[in-house]
Amino acid sequence: MVNLGVKIHNLDLKNPVMTASGTCGFGEEIADFIDLSLLGGIVVKGTTLKHREGNAYPRMAETPSGMLNAVGLQNKGVDNFIANIYPRIKDIDTQIVVNVNGSTIEDYVALTERLNELEKIPAIELNISCPNVKEGGMAFGISCPSAEAVVKAVRAVYSKTLIVKLSPNVTNIADIARAVESQGADSVSLINTLLGMAVNAETRKPVLSTITGGLSGPAIKPIALRMVWQVFNAVKIPVIGMGGIMNATDAIEFMIAGASAVQVGTAIFIDPTIPVKIVDELSTYMERHKIQSVNELIGSLQC
Repeated sequence: MVNLGVKIHNLDLKNPVMTASGTCGFGEEIADFIDLSLLGGIVVKGTTLKHREGNAYPRMAETPSGMLNAVGLQNKGVDNFIANIYPRIKDIDTQIVVNVNGSTIEDYVALTERLNELEKIPAIELNISCPNVKEGGMAFGISCPSAEAVVKAVRAVYSKTLIVKLSPNVTNIADIARAVESQGADSVSLINTLLGMAVNAETRKPVLSTITGGLSGPAIKPIALRMVWQVFNAVKIPVIGMGGIMNATDAIEFMIAGASAVQVGTAIFIDPTIPVKIVDELSTYMERHKIQSVNELIGSLQC
């Protein structure tokens, strides 16, 4: 038997495989396909203080080796989550993490204060990197001062594990990682989507209503791997890696580059059972290589 358990600050994961925010709703949406308790954790879809309609359609487009999305954080707000969603998912036997979004620092703080009271939400993922909203989102994550300001404000009101999701749309992601670590982040997750666009050659119009959107999928994996490696070597807090993870080999590569855990996103649209398959195949890999604990993989890149 191999040990798949990892620790993200005070968050104990039974294995390092999580779902990425925005790719399977609140987890319930894929419960008919997999046993959610087999996962290390579920990161639920982006939640905001108030109801958001999201962006106009069309807001998704398939691209070579990936997809663009411009959903725009559509959700019914935190009060609806607390009243209607939380009671249904709180007893799933895995770690539930809420992805938190805001247009202002005050929004982030008010939302976080509400979530801090939920007994079975042991962590939040502070999203300062969404490229699909006009206010807030990525704006907070592209400079060190703004990233520091929002993390400092949230840290003051949040007592549980604070994960900060970083944007790849920056000059030096290691600088941003160090900035949020300095203000109390317990972990960083990366990367969020890269800003991209698609054009319809017949109509000469953009495919997405917002013109640009977030690129995810295998196309961004080399960039994500590079950034995870850079951040792992820049900070002391755990790194959660994501970006084009389609199978166990991808997940293992992220861990070798420095990720303590991984999130699977776009792959779920192709096959919702992929996260569980990754858990099984990770065990097989470890047995084949005589690795007793998955922690031996973390940051084991031989340069």
